[in-house]
Amino acid sequence: MRWKYFYFFLILLIFIADQSTKIIVSKTITPHTNKVVIPGFFNLSHIHNRGAIFGFFSQSGRPFVYILLTVASLLALILVVYYFFKTPSSEKTMKISLSLILGGALGNLIDRVIRGYVVDFADFYIGRWHWPSFNVADSCITIGAFLLIFVLLKRSKNVPHTV
Repeated sequence: MRWKYFYFFLILLIFIADQSTKIIVSKTITPHTNKVVIPGFFNLSHIHNRGAIFGFFSQSGRPFVYILLTVASLLALILVVYYFFKTPSSEKTMKISLSLILGGALGNLIDRVIRGYVVDFADFYIGRWHWPSFNVADSCITIGAFLLIFVLLKRSKNVPHTV
């Protein structure tokens, strides 16, 4: 029974960390500027991402894209919630991966609905090559997705295959 509360605590912790860092960035860094943290490698930036994860579709500026991304995010969130509750408590790694995805998805969806954009701030780069800016929510979604893939691949290896 304690594990059940752990997952909800993890989701809440991710959500709070995500929203807190976005508030701090929004209050301390002017939009579309950055602060150098590690020269030649890492900046804290203040980006208004109207697109998807890592800024995909952010330059379209079309209301249709915003609506489509918001609806897609909501549907994906509902699907993950459904699988979260259908997954037995004994599958701890699966529940953790879904918790990471849920916490991150909630953080970005709240931004998209309330602000009309998602605040991204982590800017890693080498020379002129920049990784797309991201935030805590994006990181948790990505880690959760990789963990989910790992669990599913491990599970498929344990299933006997018939020819």
